[in-house]
Amino acid sequence: MSRRSAFRLAAFGVVAAALPASSAVRRATADDIFGGHSPLLFHSPPLQPFRDELPRLPVVSGTAVELRARSGSHSFHADLAPGPTFGYGDLDYLGPTIESVQGQPWTLRYSNDTDGNPLAADVDTSLHGMSEHDRHMTPTSLHLHGAITQPDSDGHSEMLVRPGESLTHSFSGLNDAAGLWYHDHAMSMTRINVYAGLVGVNIVRDQHDSGAADNSLGLPSGEFEIPLVLQEKIMNPDGSMSIRSNITVPQGKWEGGGTGDVGVVNGKIWPTMEVARGLYRFRIVNAGSYSVWNLFMSGQQSAQRLQFWVIGNDGGLLDAPVRTDSVRLAPAERIDVLVDFGAAEPGELIELRNDEPPPAQAASLGAIPMPLFCQFRVASGRGFTGDVMTMYRGGKGQPPLLPALPQVQVQRTVTVNQPSAGLALAPPMMTLNNLRYSDPDIEMPAQGAVEQWNIVNTTLEPHPIHLHLVHFRTLGRAPIDLAAYQRDNPRPDIGVKWAPDVERYVTGPLAAPAPWEAGAKDTVNTYPGTVTRILVRFPRADELGFDPDATFTAGSGGHHGSAELQGYMWHCHMLDHEDHEMMLRYRLV
Repeated sequence: MSRRSAFRLAAFGVVAAALPASSAVRRATADDIFGGHSPLLFHSPPLQPFRDELPRLPVVSGTAVELRARSGSHSFHADLAPGPTFGYGDLDYLGPTIESVQGQPWTLRYSNDTDGNPLAADVDTSLHGMSEHDRHMTPTSLHLHGAITQPDSDGHSEMLVRPGESLTHSFSGLNDAAGLWYHDHAMSMTRINVYAGLVGVNIVRDQHDSGAADNSLGLPSGEFEIPLVLQEKIMNPDGSMSIRSNITVPQGKWEGGGTGDVGVVNGKIWPTMEVARGLYRFRIVNAGSYSVWNLFMSGQQSAQRLQFWVIGNDGGLLDAPVRTDSVRLAPAERIDVLVDFGAAEPGELIELRNDEPPPAQAASLGAIPMPLFCQFRVASGRGFTGDVMTMYRGGKGQPPLLPALPQVQVQRTVTVNQPSAGLALAPPMMTLNNLRYSDPDIEMPAQGAVEQWNIVNTTLEPHPIHLHLVHFRTLGRAPIDLAAYQRDNPRPDIGVKWAPDVERYVTGPLAAPAPWEAGAKDTVNTYPGTVTRILVRFPRADELGFDPDATFTAGSGGHHGSAELQGYMWHCHMLDHEDHEMMLRYRLV
């Protein structure tokens, strides 16, 4: 490696040892990877990977859970001093894994005990509803992502909880066994509060996927079932976090989204974990702010990727495991995977890596894939020796098969927009349907209706779209003639709904979703220049046991000008995007 290459690696925050030839993104040299394209980006200090053990997040359970958001101090790496953070419960960063049970109602009393904000200087007071008051009196709103919840317990972005305040969410236990997650959802502050640490995992159990050693699905449990909360960050030399990636945007101004240069798993940078020779179950969530990752596993000394099995995603188990060597995971998406270390030799080192190119806005500034998350060290002892089943639904001791797709009753076109010309250095506003959050023209599906949403991505970036309350099935994605679509349907000024029918602009067949995208989803990644089709059945009040269109009180919120709120939200889950208008309300009437 040349001295110039080594300098670029160090400047990017990765020492040379972190990128052996087998782990380079294109099996390329450092010059090829970094290419001198980083002057516009901030970087972490040089850090040696695998200095810290992978943390195991504590587990809490019961029908009455108490959780407080609090200020803390956390060290992300053995060579970094502790820096200011947020955490839930007794943790200085992230939150405990909450275990709940299908069919068993439970409550979560949530309190905001924060003192200031570790990223106060990065708060943009020009965003929707923000003021100087929000820099230090941090508004929060806990959202249980993927949960089927009544409106007043959904963690609505306007239902704010200020320091010294608390509220109680009531959950009906309507979700199937699945890996959900909870995170802050405060209006125009989500990217700040989540980056600061307000993230946790909720595992829903049932009689089959019980989490016990004798579970009827034969799945690894206990020490062999591990949630992995994946993030990427930029660190400052003093151990504090930096949410800024783009030097062209002044501090305190919304950036539009930026990639990190160090991988963080369960709160540690590039951690390592000793694994037994056997099967492990990893409950993985992309808790990042911006990047889509193509995750794979590979040994340090081999270019060959390891096979693993995806057995579930956002809404629960798949009918059958999907064997693969990589998975593309967008922000907010989850996967439930089985990895067999049984065939590995003692002492073998296996790494969880990424080779997805960064989104276009970040790439235009010189960002490259953040290549590494963590390492697994194979020990000599035997671990869980069960087999991967051929089916996880439909058999004896298993939940029923996923239901057949219902007949479409309503077609609805919606659009994902970035109203600016090209890849300018100045970050653009983001919108859905060309509308701002406060605009009154919202979607109003009927209770019980089966709708096909045709999500048209008119931008140059992927956008993971999340619908609150409901789960859906992904039908696929089709290319469109985007230039003709926009030429024939000129977009009006922001604030006027723009969602033209897309069918005559489709230029190719519907590409089926990846096999691991089957099953119940709450977040779907939409690709540039495509229409993504999802099938949603909106539930009725009598099925839910509550009125999904009930009004409720905003508490300390009320950004929209009223103390009364109604309905749910749908939005992009690139957190910078939802914070700057790529989020709309919807009502289920």
